[in-house]
Amino acid sequence: MVSAKKHVPIVKKRTKRFHRHQSDTYKCVDASWRKPKGIDNRVRRRFKGQMVMPSIGFGSNKKTRHMMPSGHKAFLVNNVRDVELLLMHNKTFAAEISHAVSSRKRITIIERAKELGVKVTNPKARVTTEV
Repeated sequence: MVSAKKHVPIVKKRTKRFHRHQSDTYKCVDASWRKPKGIDNRVRRRFKGQMVMPSIGFGSNKKTRHMMPSGHKAFLVNNVRDVELLLMHNKTFAAEISHAVSSRKRITIIERAKELGVKVTNPKARVTTEV
């Protein structure tokens, strides 16, 4: 397995999720973010002490966006041919075996990735047996 190429430190400007205004007050209001549109809304008007709205300033560095702590970016793999695409890019991308792949195919994918020196993010998923 090849280690990732050197990169600038990964800095997340915000790790907490942005919750929808009043989602903590009402059960019927889901927590997933929606921009407040009301004319008197204090979150939209950015009053002090209110929750912050997502904005472009919270974005991460373009060089480290979608990067895992290992330094690789995830590449979804469904078959052995997809692993072979990563041969020249094994320092940048790591294979992530798709959810729908059977355990028999997973074993062949993991073997081929080991031959090519490609990192697999979920090599133990649906391969190991319970005792």
